[in-house]
Amino acid sequence: MKYITLTTRHHEGFSLYDTCGLCNYDAPHSPAKRDLIKEFVEACNEDGILPIFYHTTLDWYQDSFENDFASYLEYLRKSIEILCTNYGKIGGFWFDGNWSKPQEDWKEDALYATIRKHQPDAMIINNTGLGKGGMLGNIELDSVTFEQSKPTQLNREGVPKYYAAEMCHTINSHWGIGRNDFNYKSTGDLIEMLCQSRKVGANYLLNIGPTAQGGILKIQEALLENVGEWIKLCGNSIYEGKPSDITCKGNDFVLKTDNDDYIYVFNLSISGNENVTVEGVGGAGNRTLENVIGTVQSISWVDNNELLEFKQDIESKTLTFNATGYPYGTNTVVRVANIKYLDR
Repeated sequence: MKYITLTTRHHEGFSLYDTCGLCNYDAPHSPAKRDLIKEFVEACNEDGILPIFYHTTLDWYQDSFENDFASYLEYLRKSIEILCTNYGKIGGFWFDGNWSKPQEDWKEDALYATIRKHQPDAMIINNTGLGKGGMLGNIELDSVTFEQSKPTQLNREGVPKYYAAEMCHTINSHWGIGRNDFNYKSTGDLIEMLCQSRKVGANYLLNIGPTAQGGILKIQEALLENVGEWIKLCGNSIYEGKPSDITCKGNDFVLKTDNDDYIYVFNLSISGNENVTVEGVGGAGNRTLENVIGTVQSISWVDNNELLEFKQDIESKTLTFNATGYPYGTNTVVRVANIKYLDR
């Protein structure tokens, strides 16, 4: 993981940071008696992880949210100014809640100006909510969101600056933590959703729910570690790769780096005797790519460096390669192959 987005204040109004007298409903006035966001930022800095602050824009605790909206927005801006000035360099702010009052003027320009004044390089994100994934907003925003939905390729024509994209998902079926929740997504589900995000150049923001004492449930820890092991197998293309103009059939797709291309192959079976493979015999088969420009030198699986047979038609810009099945005892859900070129 390259960044963590932590909830500094959620909709119930409790702040994990020292609000410096704005409100006593915060961590220093709780049994914790300390600023938890300060500890979070220090830990991120030690491990080279970018700290990003989630912050609600709606508030069920403050009466002014319902009775004096202008006063409430001033309280919100002052809260954000505290986060901008007391914790060093911050990677970004992730807002959520404008959807609660769609007809109100949230004075976004004033809020974002506060951030630009103190944290000019911080990303500013404001969640558009369910059903409005990818919707562009205020010009100061740096990323669009896809909450609980599959991201799509953004059309940035006519947009005055570059917008990033991020898909935010739960690791189970709800945000936060549930004591008796056994309905977690599988490792395979998480890997496929990560890949679908990267296919269109989006980041994948995966929610986990800490316990009241700050611990991480063993199942959540194991799922994250398993996805991390998959990333080690697939290589840095998951981070460095950008969407490609090369097209594939089905869910397969290609990411491009400065020199190479990487094919992400879905629905690949295990090679082996039908008596010991649940999925049956198979896996070997041709996959065709179109709009391939350049002379291909080699194609190989990233996980074991196995060279794959291929045929290329330069004139029609097609490339067909033999996607060999998983060796018995392995299944990476999505398998990555590296395309190297003689010229491009």
